[in-house]
Amino acid sequence: MGFDVFTIGALVDELREVVLGGRIQAIIDVDAMGLGLEIYARQRRHYLYLSADPNQPRVHLTDAKLRRGLMKPTQLGLMMRRFAEGGIIEGGSQPAWERLLQIDIASAGGALRLVAELMPRRANVLLLREGRILDCLKRVGPQDNRYRLSLPNHDYVLPPPIRGQLDPSRLDFDEFRQILEMCKASTPARRALPGRILGMSPLLAKELVFRASGTLSVKVRDIDSTALYATFEAVTAPLLRREWQPGIGFDAVMPAAFSVFPLSFLQWQPADSVSSAVTGYFGSLAGADAYNEAKKPVQAVIDETKIKLAAKLDSLRRGIKDDAELESLRQSGELILAYQYSLQAGQTELRAQYEFDAPEQVIRLNPQLSALENAQGYFRRYEKAKAARQGVPKLIGEAQLELDFAEQLDADLLNARNWVEIDDVIQSLQARGHWPGQQLKRLGGGGRQGPLRVVSGDGYVVWVGRNSRQNEKLTMGIAKSQDIWLHARGVPGAHVVIRNDGRRISEDLIERAAAVAAYYSRRRGERRVRVDYTRIKYVKAIKGAGAGMVSYRNERSITVQPQDEKALQSV
Repeated sequence: MGFDVFTIGALVDELREVVLGGRIQAIIDVDAMGLGLEIYARQRRHYLYLSADPNQPRVHLTDAKLRRGLMKPTQLGLMMRRFAEGGIIEGGSQPAWERLLQIDIASAGGALRLVAELMPRRANVLLLREGRILDCLKRVGPQDNRYRLSLPNHDYVLPPPIRGQLDPSRLDFDEFRQILEMCKASTPARRALPGRILGMSPLLAKELVFRASGTLSVKVRDIDSTALYATFEAVTAPLLRREWQPGIGFDAVMPAAFSVFPLSFLQWQPADSVSSAVTGYFGSLAGADAYNEAKKPVQAVIDETKIKLAAKLDSLRRGIKDDAELESLRQSGELILAYQYSLQAGQTELRAQYEFDAPEQVIRLNPQLSALENAQGYFRRYEKAKAARQGVPKLIGEAQLELDFAEQLDADLLNARNWVEIDDVIQSLQARGHWPGQQLKRLGGGGRQGPLRVVSGDGYVVWVGRNSRQNEKLTMGIAKSQDIWLHARGVPGAHVVIRNDGRRISEDLIERAAAVAAYYSRRRGERRVRVDYTRIKYVKAIKGAGAGMVSYRNERSITVQPQDEKALQSV
């Protein structure tokens, strides 16, 4: 779920109303990709959060006091403290039809402009003076983008102008109909409008199609273009007049989208401001406790899943016949055949010894069957039990892997810090058939959050996978064969990887990384946790298991006290 043109417009209006003329009292390094401003305006403190997260960039005011999340400040944070702290917010603006937000600051060192680029994968936050970049959260060199460099002491260049898209304020019915006619008849109608009309986001297109047809799945050939155009005019008219109606759309229990126009294809909940809608969608920045209520129904599903899988394992294990019981079935069939001619009609049991010095066996007989049929019954049960002994261990192994993965999802939910990471757990439960009732759609439709990347105090890159999907991406994709891999022993938890850049990796760094692996495991609350570590080349995915489930060898182990990723930044 990203910021569209109209949401940014609404946010510009909100900032003008709330913090215009306010003084920047503090700059807070909230996280590696997020910066906070404490602004005193209208006799109260306000907190503005700007994030260049490549998957979920955002800018919004928050009621929660922002806290420093980094031990070592970012370069942009240092530059903001030097030039912008103490400055006055003079204005907010948005280039026409761009997903950019600009904040003008009057400071002792001259006029500054803070720019938030809110395009996923290309997100950035930059500080400018006289059109030149002082610094930015994400530096983009010529190897990444030859047209737009985002580097200190370079001129700031706006994104290339949008071409070939129609202005919604001047779009007539004939032009609108031509847009639909240019698409294949089998194209979903909701995909026909984005990219052809300025400001037309996928979310807005969905809303238009749903209001016009009552479904999101209608094709271009089946949509009533007259009804769709009428809906387009009705929905965009207040947006073009900057009449915002912020709120959150829910899909069952989960927030699925935020917008500044009502969403009829979701359960709509109005909000007081666009910032409160954004905060409600992403969750409070006050900490993990903000998500405890959202986690409860998911935790209940995981607990029920573990109970069912444990019962299945117990049933499978009890179903395996031991060697003595198997032999008893075979011997019973053979003894019936040996004594078949001495059996009397209606006889219900046979007592006989299989060997001379063996104890007498009592063999149950079905009086309605012949001796041969009774013997065949015992042989069939013997063959079935023997086959089960061969097949059930595989089923037991599969059930154990599924239970282990459910335990991993339990740890994933514990580590989840926002709606998207909670949604990752839900999607995993659904994909493996454990989610009851209505299937929930993936939140927002945007990219998923990747593993956490931390640069240690001594300059090493350390990756932390905080859930099973991130673990899979990290261990099987990002990591190199000579990197150091760490995981809490014997419990579900994070994969932590220290990038091997050719320098010697110290025992101290391994210990700090191990503390992070312990923290993002089910043993977080224990004082001392055993953590294994080895080279990535010795870590293998388990065939048939859930995402991020691995086996490993040639490991060493270390006992540490659990600590979060801030431990990596100490030296």
